[in-house]
Amino acid sequence: MAPGTDVAPPVTRLGLEHEQCKGSTSSMEDEDNDTLENLNSNKVGKPPRNLSVIRQCNSSAWLSELVFDGHGGTDAASFTRKNILKYIVQDSNFPTGLKKSVKSAFAKADDAFAEAGSLDSSSGTTALTALILGSNMLIANAGDSRAVLGKRGRAIELSRDHKPNCTSERLRIEKLGGVIYDGYLNGQLSVARALGDWHIKGSKGSKGPLSSEPELEELVLTEEDEFLIIGCDGLWDVMSSQCAVTMVRRELMQHNNPEKCSRALVNEALQRNTCDNLTVVVVCFWPDPPPKIEIPKSHKRRSISAEGLDVLKGVLNGI
Repeated sequence: MAPGTDVAPPVTRLGLEHEQCKGSTSSMEDEDNDTLENLNSNKVGKPPRNLSVIRQCNSSAWLSELVFDGHGGTDAASFTRKNILKYIVQDSNFPTGLKKSVKSAFAKADDAFAEAGSLDSSSGTTALTALILGSNMLIANAGDSRAVLGKRGRAIELSRDHKPNCTSERLRIEKLGGVIYDGYLNGQLSVARALGDWHIKGSKGSKGPLSSEPELEELVLTEEDEFLIIGCDGLWDVMSSQCAVTMVRRELMQHNNPEKCSRALVNEALQRNTCDNLTVVVVCFWPDPPPKIEIPKSHKRRSISAEGLDVLKGVLNGI
């Protein structure tokens, strides 16, 4: 098969690692979920409790990974986790209009949480979803978790960290009357997008500076796409995307175990003194380990390919 050919990868090997750091003020949502059980009874890879991840793999053609990082309590993360996949699959545009379904589901989950009188509407959560249908993958992100694709050793960021100081977010916030104090939205929140936090958003229907609308990134997977890393900000605060991809690829070539890769990333982040909770998911698209990258030789001159240069940069950044 020629490089770059579109394929439908198996997506059968997954690894997850979670660590809650002592003294952290972030609260990770921690309940199980069977939202999509009715789609197909052939589930695999369901995670244990006390993890902020939903894993639902019904067949080789459907996979969803959802990461939530709660703050100000667990209610927002727990409510969103329990309901957002249901809102996606029940939307009239699903599955042919997946982008519309996902955007609608984020808005519906946010509004429904505000109306849930028994829950603390001042709690909030970031949300990142990775939905894989055949060879198509859709990333939706609201907050500062991140999805990174490993593509033959190169790190391809599939989401953008929604920090208040990010230029586009800052302009949006200020246009809607918000202010940023020392990197915090209205002096209260370290993210520019989140579900919940209704004490900041105010009344429903009003468009304020804190948004729950996700940014979307859609792509068709090819044979060069080897794995996906999803992590909360506790990982990315201390590690670059390229460093993480280089590390995971090296680990996979040694033992081909995505769970060990997730654990290695968590351990490395802890050694770098991350001060937040950690959740890391590694999704491998192929059953075999990544191939060794060969740098082409030349009789006329010695040069390194762009791909090899990216890998070298990743190794150096990780030192």
